[in-house]
Amino acid sequence: MRTLICFLFVLLFVWPANFAAAHALDPGYLEIRQIASDTWSVHWRKPDVNGQPMAIDAILPDGCTPARGPDPISDGRGWVSSWVVECQAGIAGQPIAIEGLETQRNDVLARVHPQDAQPTTLRFTPDINVQIIPSEQSTWSVFAAYSRLGFEHILEGWDHLLFVFALFVLVRDPWKLVGAVTAFTLAHSITLALATMGVLNVPGPPVEAVIALSIVFLAVEIVKGGEGRFRLSKQKPWIVCFGFGLLHGLGFAGALADIGLPPDDIPAALLAFNLGVEAGQLSFIAALALLMATWRLIARPVGKHATVLTAYGIGSVSMYWLIERISGF
Repeated sequence: MRTLICFLFVLLFVWPANFAAAHALDPGYLEIRQIASDTWSVHWRKPDVNGQPMAIDAILPDGCTPARGPDPISDGRGWVSSWVVECQAGIAGQPIAIEGLETQRNDVLARVHPQDAQPTTLRFTPDINVQIIPSEQSTWSVFAAYSRLGFEHILEGWDHLLFVFALFVLVRDPWKLVGAVTAFTLAHSITLALATMGVLNVPGPPVEAVIALSIVFLAVEIVKGGEGRFRLSKQKPWIVCFGFGLLHGLGFAGALADIGLPPDDIPAALLAFNLGVEAGQLSFIAALALLMATWRLIARPVGKHATVLTAYGIGSVSMYWLIERISGF
């Protein structure tokens, strides 16, 4: 049993510490914008993988020359290349492929901007790396793409997941927990929208550091929760979560800025992304609750010492992130 507990501790806490950035929302981004009847400008951004561009490439329709771009240049967060292509025929109804995506875990968002039609947003996945450019696109397709993006972001973002996990350990009342998570979503929706529209402009590294600090705060609250004193984090967790949600929203905004939003569907894309994040958070909490219920059926109830050990694990990982992010200023 002790061996199993140690293994779970390493799996849940020590291994994620290697992901200092902790944000998994880093899809590729392809933008094709028509600048003349047969001329298109192309902007292609590949995710960074250990200091090198991800081994994927955008392949434009056969009628476009050149179909591939030049070697990308690092911009500090990804690898970018831009070029101009000549397409003798309209590209609507033609295929775009993301070569090599089938061997990766990332997605690629593509946005096509014709001069005389609404922009089109396409989402490529490892299972779907070739798509046909439609002649027109509905708002619903944008909504579906960004809601799934938000859902996957929260489930693959280690720091946001660790925050939700700490909240799960701290708040034992199910309705208080759901209310706190919903307040967290509402708060980050506000700052995400303000940052996306350019009203707020906060540097990314300090935001990432404070996000790690927010997890440290929850870890301390878990340890001190049994002292019998009134603690706002346990009695009114939605207030604390709303405040920290404003900070986490700025972190979401930094990641979302790399892929952008469709100019004609910004409200739908923002709403979809936030709903996807909320659905991901609630799904994660439901999985934790199911795991806890199963544990209580097959083993003894979780004691105080296990809770304290969990709190120290959360605090250790978040302090690692905090130090790592501050050292990167």
